[in-house]
Amino acid sequence: MQNHFNQELANLKKNIQQMAELVDVQLEFAMQAMQTGNLELCKFVRNRDREIDAYDNLIQAQCENIIALFQPVAGDLRFIMTSLMINSQLERCGDIAVNIVKRVQKTLQKRDLLTDSGIQKLGSLARSMARDAIEAFMNNNLELAGKVIARDDEVDQQCRNTFHWLIDKMQSDAQLVEPGAHLIVLSRQLERLADHATNIAEDVIFLIEARIVAHQKK
Repeated sequence: MQNHFNQELANLKKNIQQMAELVDVQLEFAMQAMQTGNLELCKFVRNRDREIDAYDNLIQAQCENIIALFQPVAGDLRFIMTSLMINSQLERCGDIAVNIVKRVQKTLQKRDLLTDSGIQKLGSLARSMARDAIEAFMNNNLELAGKVIARDDEVDQQCRNTFHWLIDKMQSDAQLVEPGAHLIVLSRQLERLADHATNIAEDVIFLIEARIVAHQKK
């Protein structure tokens, strides 16, 4: 029975790591599409989202089966709980990658607006947080998880700066209202990506130290 349980845990860890790697690639391609306006990359990201959804369903089913069959406790139960939480965050990161490329497609004629708005800087900040959060999870890196959480305020400030810049542009030129609105939505998606990265980092701390840090004030 114990060997069977250990094998199920190993399979769960393998699948969630594979999902994390897949989401990491999706985000990288989405950022490249945002930087370049490459429509082929946009299409690739949208088509690949189904694979992430399949992993989401698989991991949820695995966690439910392990709990029902083995009734794990202590560290093993915490790992399964964390897997469920991180799985949910990863699936949402995959959705954000799709949302990013959708907005890129809708603003191809206003690449200068995207470039000047600071969205690319915002994207780089959010992307680095997501990458480090995934790495922290893959390697049980407590220090890196803490650094991810600490960078969330910087993303929030950059998002505010981008929002106010776009509002000023939209007020000064009516032709920029529609592309500006799409870019505001894009900036919010990038902010949400940083939030999901923060959540993953908080889950890593819970996994390693059995300590809940979500919603705590710095």
